[in-house]
Amino acid sequence: MATTLAPPPPPDLTGDGADLARFGYQPVLHRKLGRYASFAAGFSFVSILTTIFQFFGFGYSFGGAAFFWTWPIVFAGQFLVALNFAELAARYPISGCIYQWSRRLGGELVGWFAGWMMIIAQIVTAAAAAIALQVVLPSIWSGFQLVGTDTALTSPSGATNAVLLGSILLVVTTLINVLGIDLMARINSIGVTVEIVGVLAIIALFFTTAERGPSVVLHTDQAAPGPYWAAFLVSGLMAAYVMVGFDSAGELSEETKNPRRVAPRTILTALSVSALGGGLMLLGALMAAPSLSDGALSSEGLAYVLTAKLDSPAGKVLLGCVAVAITVCTLAIQTAGSRLMFSMARDGKLPFAARLAAVHPRYGTPVLPAVVIGALGIGLLALNLGNAAIFATLASVCIVTLYLAYLLVTVPLLIRRCTGLPDAGTDARLFGLGRFGIPINALAVVWGIAMVVNLAWPRADVYAPDGGGWWMLWAAPLFVLLVLAVGVLVHRFVVGWSRGLASAEPAPQPA
Repeated sequence: MATTLAPPPPPDLTGDGADLARFGYQPVLHRKLGRYASFAAGFSFVSILTTIFQFFGFGYSFGGAAFFWTWPIVFAGQFLVALNFAELAARYPISGCIYQWSRRLGGELVGWFAGWMMIIAQIVTAAAAAIALQVVLPSIWSGFQLVGTDTALTSPSGATNAVLLGSILLVVTTLINVLGIDLMARINSIGVTVEIVGVLAIIALFFTTAERGPSVVLHTDQAAPGPYWAAFLVSGLMAAYVMVGFDSAGELSEETKNPRRVAPRTILTALSVSALGGGLMLLGALMAAPSLSDGALSSEGLAYVLTAKLDSPAGKVLLGCVAVAITVCTLAIQTAGSRLMFSMARDGKLPFAARLAAVHPRYGTPVLPAVVIGALGIGLLALNLGNAAIFATLASVCIVTLYLAYLLVTVPLLIRRCTGLPDAGTDARLFGLGRFGIPINALAVVWGIAMVVNLAWPRADVYAPDGGGWWMLWAAPLFVLLVLAVGVLVHRFVVGWSRGLASAEPAPQPA
């Protein structure tokens, strides 16, 4: 389908399939997601239980207890991005939203690279989320430690075991994704409910067993050496790693009922609920930690506080909630990635496009994209088998790529606004920013650029904590350059191949 920068067709809120057909697409995915399932897709991608359990120690080790303030700051910045995404979700309710939004705003080339970078980010993010099982399962039962005895992700045996557990999880989530959106939605919704209950229980536990007051968030004595502003910037990476993926409701638009109204709300709700729950969990953990200075908060994170306060079967149950959250987080990431890959393939923008765009007639799912993402995730983990630096490196490089993909939406959107983009809120039934669109969009762009710079900055403590080579120090910029270079080759191949097919077709004969 040819790229167009013209305004989208007028919305038809009475027939989702007819609405999609106006964009030139035949409805082939099963439209079964309601409001809660749509919310669950975004909430489980953010997955505060998964990511805060992974990254709490990282944030505390750099910023001390005052790193808490990075959480509301990052939320405010990401909420600006989410407001723009919510407006676009009302205008373009199409699967593969980052690619679809970007190409309709910035043209085919910009859209292609936004989709390409997002696909890479989601593959790496799925792998990074899957290895988080290592943070939880060995604490529940020692039998989950299949390799060695050291469970720490920064140890060779812990990293190797994390790869094995993560690979098993990716096999399971791939199977679920293949069997249909209905099964995926049920499992995801149940998992999100368990996660929300677990978050509430953990918050209640921390606040009822507090060792100190909320003024703990003003303490900087445990921060890394050097100027505190520098340590604070690094500690903010923790919140930056967590608050992404809220756009997943848009990725599943073609499988959501009434997506023009549901997706914008669930994008904003998923991020807001995650921010509220995560902020309370961070505050409660700092108040309830047995010690702020013995090093355990930096090395063990939330698991240290939880097991210290509830070293009993109930504590194991809460850790089980975390394991469920990790599972549905990996599932949601893989689902969103498969829909993005399907959306690009449907437009002929990927190699083997016809196969990647094929939808199983019974299950109503793009089977091959789910398999490809699962297989590549496992392959990525296998390449890092036994590498103690896998955790920080994987998380950092994929999040940089994801933020760049977001910028490839917000920057073209700002340009279009400044040149007279029709207001998405002209229909009162649809979400729109109205006259606040330009300032909110501009702030979102400034925020996104600042986050990319902060995330990619070559800090030895982040990218080469064990004194690795120069290439590890520059891992994020090098990874982005590699993604772009490979993307250029793939794009040239795909575009050249598509043009070759078009030129090989016989010219139409005059009537």
